[in-house]
Amino acid sequence: MAKLSAAQYGKDNIRVCKVHRNEQTGVQDVVEMTVCVLLKGDIETSYTQADNSVVVATDTMKQTTYIMAKQHPVTPPELFGSILATHFVDTYQHIHSAQVKIVTHRWTRMTIDGKPHPHSFLRDGAETRNVEAIASEGKGIDVRSAIAGLLVLKSTGSAFYGFLRDEYTALPETNDRILSTEVDAGWRWDIFESLKDVEAAVPKFDEAWRSAREITLSTFAKDESASVQNTMYKMCEQILAAEPKVKAVDYSLPNKHYFEIDLSWHKGLKNTGKDAEVYAPQSNPNGLIQCTVTR
Repeated sequence: MAKLSAAQYGKDNIRVCKVHRNEQTGVQDVVEMTVCVLLKGDIETSYTQADNSVVVATDTMKQTTYIMAKQHPVTPPELFGSILATHFVDTYQHIHSAQVKIVTHRWTRMTIDGKPHPHSFLRDGAETRNVEAIASEGKGIDVRSAIAGLLVLKSTGSAFYGFLRDEYTALPETNDRILSTEVDAGWRWDIFESLKDVEAAVPKFDEAWRSAREITLSTFAKDESASVQNTMYKMCEQILAAEPKVKAVDYSLPNKHYFEIDLSWHKGLKNTGKDAEVYAPQSNPNGLIQCTVTR
């Protein structure tokens, strides 16, 4: 006999832009987000009996997101995600868990004539600041903050040797290589018992994001990397040390390969080892290294 063992539904790709205008200074700030809302609860009959009376329409979720963005601050995203998730659990008795995912897109203020422009911005990269907030009835709010899409490369200071070799191994060892990756790093906070606790932690969210980003970039640049695995572990250790309220840090780093090109066929032209200058960037396949580090 068939049984519904798990169910959730919601609205994805809700695009929101909020402009804050300071009437005294004339300076404006812009925040653009993509939001996903997913609900769980006593919704089984909507699947098994075509009972739509338990369905909060996904359009209602979209409109609610717009209204909450108007009535509440949208920064830091950890706060707005918690506000939105808590609203659904508090408003609908049959909804017991609400998951809100927020992707905050970059709009960096332009510098014109050597001065920050009051209302003009540019998108200087695909990097995003991401948040997932899950409000669960009687269980508090679980928040994960993240950096995604941060593309980095260094042209030296990375090696990879001493790895397991057998009859299937073709990869040569190297003491020096280009290292490039697209950073996806997250840190999960201790459970917040209520929305008030999230509000009290607001100053920590931006500080932790800046710290995690600086640690990621500094460690990537300075570490004489024996492997992506070891470098990412060092990053996790430092983020845990920097923020006592963070209980876990995770990284997912694809290894974007740049291969030397053997040009010796052309008049003995040297372009390998210490003579390598021209490389072929690779798309697929790529290594993918992941880890989670806890206290």
